[in-house]
Amino acid sequence: MRSFLLLALAGATALTACRASVEEQPPVPTVPQVSRHPERRGISLLTVSGPQSLAGTEEDIVVDPRRSLAVTDEVILARFSFEEVMNRLAEQSGVPGLTGLRLYQEWWDSQRKAPGLGLGGPHCGDELLPDGKPGFNRFPYSCPREEWRQALENPFLEPATSAAAYVPIGLFNRFDLAAADGSDCGEYRIVFARRSGMSELNQRNLIAFEGVLPNPKPRKGLDGCRKVARFWAELSREPDPAARAEALYRFYFEGVGKFPPVIHPDRFGNATEGATGQVRTNQFIQQSTTQGTWTLREFRLRTRCTGNTCMMRFEPDLVKTNPAGILFSAKQEHPLKEAFSEALVSQVESLAVNDLLRFSLDVEERFNSGQSHANGTENLYAHQLGKGDGPLRRKLQQRLNELGSPLSVDNIVARAQVLSCAGCHQLSTNADLGGGLSWPDKKTPFTFVHVSERTTEEGPDGSRFGLSGVLVNTFLPPRQQLLEAFLERRPPFDKQPDPDDECQEPEVRGARAAEPGQGKPDKDRCEEG
Repeated sequence: MRSFLLLALAGATALTACRASVEEQPPVPTVPQVSRHPERRGISLLTVSGPQSLAGTEEDIVVDPRRSLAVTDEVILARFSFEEVMNRLAEQSGVPGLTGLRLYQEWWDSQRKAPGLGLGGPHCGDELLPDGKPGFNRFPYSCPREEWRQALENPFLEPATSAAAYVPIGLFNRFDLAAADGSDCGEYRIVFARRSGMSELNQRNLIAFEGVLPNPKPRKGLDGCRKVARFWAELSREPDPAARAEALYRFYFEGVGKFPPVIHPDRFGNATEGATGQVRTNQFIQQSTTQGTWTLREFRLRTRCTGNTCMMRFEPDLVKTNPAGILFSAKQEHPLKEAFSEALVSQVESLAVNDLLRFSLDVEERFNSGQSHANGTENLYAHQLGKGDGPLRRKLQQRLNELGSPLSVDNIVARAQVLSCAGCHQLSTNADLGGGLSWPDKKTPFTFVHVSERTTEEGPDGSRFGLSGVLVNTFLPPRQQLLEAFLERRPPFDKQPDPDDECQEPEVRGARAAEPGQGKPDKDRCEEG
């Protein structure tokens, strides 16, 4: 494979474009149904198989997962600042006077009841259930949460020592979440952890910025994403961690080629057109280590205007593919239980797919909760369903009988649990999913998390934050296989080469750069663009 990093180290150099000499090919056909699941959608649901296509590449592509998929090296992460992320978002909002600090403080002010700071933002007690308790989308919503106290802090002061500061602990390439029609090029994530959690178990808070990257050439379909896929793959070939750090910094904060930067309000919910990402949190700031609930929540940046006055805030949002536990309950009532039972029955065939990474659940927003508790029983679906006879159990069993599936109702509910945030992070550890499948075990250092601020290991480039065994052994290998197959044009990505591929400049000016005059695009076919 030729070297193709997208001028990340060259900064604002001229971009190279091509005059196509052959007609563009259509996007990859035969795609799965679009899923609303934040972790199982797009090309991740495609089956990678078959030999390299006739289109070929110059050599096999081998991706190092710890360089190209999950980057946790401290020497690289030192280039990423929580303060810069927040300030960039504030600056890009176009709201006069908005600062990263105000954006941060209003965000966490949403985790207590009004009036809070009195700045007009949402609060967790704005919606009340019939019993007078706080709710969100007609389901219970814990309020207040101790995390609200961050509204009174400045996390940017003394970031190297302050307990209130946030430390970068991982960069994650989710090219596997790219839309199968190429309308977007996947998600790219930065995870930060509150420094206090490094030493105090009951003071942990993790924040994941998960930006959906738009395809600058959507008419080219998934091939329009090829350059960003190359960018990440080429990191595996660059031995210098400083070069990789600089390339990644430019990717996230400045953009490369015609791809915009990941850090922008439109990537985290503020876009008015096309797919957009989110910010998800894993929260456990509590008064003690023996009491309290780990909860996972979701936020989106949104700009709202009254007349000519606008403000951008992180607003609480529903946690995707996280149906409220009460909807499974054989004992408690809810107005949406009947509608949910019909919807869940319609998803049994998708849940029965006997592939650990491809069974799926598509949940309408009206059924989702605003929180996913990773301990307790609120989100423990099997507990809510119970073992006795009930309407939901009967309907699910009837559908399994119609499909001739050997799975049990408990297996189907356990699979739905896996696909919730709390299930994936903790509740589904070692769960029996039927059909010979079980959810992997999670070791104690990674209870509730997949990347930990409390666990480090020695890597080839020095200290790096640890990853859960589930991530390393179950999630990363298929993502690696998919990225390699895409770049090698193996099925299902075996279409003819894009003529623009011949018009790329080498991306890394490092050890693997071509000899002068070699591997350059044909000047007669390419022009500055």
